[in-house]
Formats: sequence, C-alpha cells, structure tokens
Amino acid sequence: MDLATDTVVVALSGGVDSSTALGLLREAGHRVVGITLRLYDARSTVAGGRCCGPRDIEDARAVCAHLDVPFYVVDLERAFSEAVVDDFVSEYAAGRTPNPCVRCNEKIKFTPLIQRARALGAQRIATGHYARLESGRLYRAADADKDQSYFLFAMPAADRRDVLFPLGGMTKDQVRGHARRLGLPNCDKPESQEICFVPDGDYAGFVARRVGDTPGDIVDLDGEVVGRHEGVHQFTVGQRRGLGVARGEPQYVISVDALRRRVTIGPRTALKQESLVVRDVRWAGATPTEPFAAAVQVRHRQRPHAATIYPDGHEAAVVFVAPLEGAAAPGQAAVFYDGDMVAGGGWIA
Repeated sequence: MDLATDTVVVALSGGVDSSTALGLLREAGHRVVGITLRLYDARSTVAGGRCCGPRDIEDARAVCAHLDVPFYVVDLERAFSEAVVDDFVSEYAAGRTPNPCVRCNEKIKFTPLIQRARALGAQRIATGHYARLESGRLYRAADADKDQSYFLFAMPAADRRDVLFPLGGMTKDQVRGHARRLGLPNCDKPESQEICFVPDGDYAGFVARRVGDTPGDIVDLDGEVVGRHEGVHQFTVGQRRGLGVARGEPQYVISVDALRRRVTIGPRTALKQESLVVRDVRWAGATPTEPFAAAVQVRHRQRPHAATIYPDGHEAAVVFVAPLEGAAAPGQAAVFYDGDMVAGGGWIA
C-alpha cells in the first residue's frame, strides 16, 4: 500500500487535535475524508455538548471546507446510548465508577468507523488521540501530559492495523503550532474536560434523572450511622467533597454498597490497597500464563504503580510492590504497562 496516496477517513470531534491530524495527513499527500460522529442530541443541553454538539459539528465542517476535503456526519446516537450512556447510568446506580471514554473507544470510535470507511473505499482511519501504535501494539504518546493510551487499552486488537494516530509523537504545543500554520479555523479553540453527554458536569443529576433517588445511610468504619444520602450514584470511592459529614478529620468514601444503599466513609489511610482484582482483561498479545511485573495505572491522571500481575485468563490479580495510596474505584480501568507499551488492562472489581 502506498501510504502517500491511500485514502484515510479522519474522525473529527470539532476540536483542534483531530482537525490537525486531518490537516497533517492531507499535507503528507493522503486522500482524506472527514467524518464526525453524532453520538447524542446535544441541542437541549446548557453547554451544547462536546464531540457531537451542533457547534462542534459545524467546527468540523468548517475545517473540512478550509482544507477542501469531503465531510460527512454519521448518526450513531442509538449505538452510543446503548453502549456508553446506559452503561454509565447502570454502573453508577450499582455503586461503581464507570469510565465512558474507555467504553466509547471500545464500542463506538473504531470498529463502526472502520466499517464506514471501507464503505467509502478508504483503507484506514485516523483520530486525534495522543498515543502510538507500532506493529499492532499500543504505546504511550510522546507527550506524557497528553497521553491517552489509558483510555484506549480496550480498543479492539483487530482494528489496530487500520488505525493511524498522527499526533502520537508530538506535544500539544507542536500540534497547536501546526494548526495555526495550516490556518485551521479552530486552531485556538479551548479544550474540554467534561464528559460529552454531561456537559454541565453534574453526573449525579444526570443519573438521578434516569433512575431516581435511593436514600440510604452513610456509616463509619465501625458501621455506625453518621449521616444520610440521597443515592449511591452520588458517590465514588476516594471522594472527599459533598459527604455532608463532619468528623474532625477529612473523610473519604471507602466503599459503596448499592444493595444495602450504604456508603462507608473513613480517613484517607483506609483507602490504602495492597492488591486489586481486575476483570474482563484485554491482553496485548497471547494471554500470559505466568506472573509478570508491570506498572499499573488506575486513573488517567494518576502515576503508575509498580506491581506484579497474576493472570488468570480474562481476570488478573494485581499485587502492588507498595500499597496503593490513592483510591482505586470499582468500575474504573486498570491498565498494565511494560515501559511505554500497554500490556493489558481491564476493569477494577
């Protein structure tokens, strides 16, 4: 395949990263097509949404007009609702902490887009993610502050040969510089950190509107009732704010029991964990049969922790070299790194 002349479909969010990826691929001689995924109806939201709101779609359209490339909008609202939004709501209602960005990358962003690309006669797709793919393996991006490999570990392995991450070797400042050099109309557009379908950041309110409130008790480590809450969906392990309980020293959510509608709180020291169980593990290659050392990341912005991984098919036990001090919330992703390479990952049980 001639990489200078093949056709690449670029997923456009309306932001500067994916737009720059499109511009750089076009500049390199690829035939490019821009596609924006309409994932939910953002017209009625206060902030207009991100990644799929009307403003973002128009920003993506303007970039394609500026670069003189074809542009399409693909409606995946139903698939997104079933695979991402419903999972988000049910996980919070069950006392777990979901990661919708991981689910979206697993279920929506790649396989359906590759299918659309092939229908258009394209050989590959590209996104603006900060990560690297080498020989079918996923690696951290060059810019550690922007690295998104944590969110991509569940990306279907079969899709990786058809995906390009043009920004994986760049810093954010370099990307902004390319965007300005290319004259992109959104070159100075600010970034958004919100979950796209909850643009106001009120996750608890979003879930409550779907499932209603389920009041219950807040208890201390001895089981003594110290307060009341309006629903377990308002809490995540490690949370400090919004507990409504004064105990003399800072209190954190230690565990959430959805069946008993009970939230247990305690001091930060009670959050320390020596081990984790991780389920539905996606391995980078063949399923390992022997324990191995890895650096384990349990939140996007948290530093990796040295651990030994004990694989058991699609599950794994993670034993940390030193106790994990930060919260590891059930439902969040735990990703295993061998240097910069993603060795596997799954969901904290």
